[in-house]
Amino acid sequence: MNTKMQTRLIQFLQNDLAIPADSVAMALRHHEPAAPTLLPMVMWQYGLITLEQLDQVFDWMETV
Repeated sequence: MNTKMQTRLIQFLQNDLAIPADSVAMALRHHEPAAPTLLPMVMWQYGLITLEQLDQVFDWMETV
């Protein structure tokens, strides 16, 4: 995932799923930079998004 894509993902998380910016920032600190597509999984593992929201993120990622 390039920087532009990551920025769009963060915007989707905050604007469409109403994930607080501090939650996104915490997940960014804990995800593996070499595998940025795992960010949604990290957020789910830390309880920052629900399984339903995780599905929404994956659906969104498929369409962009």
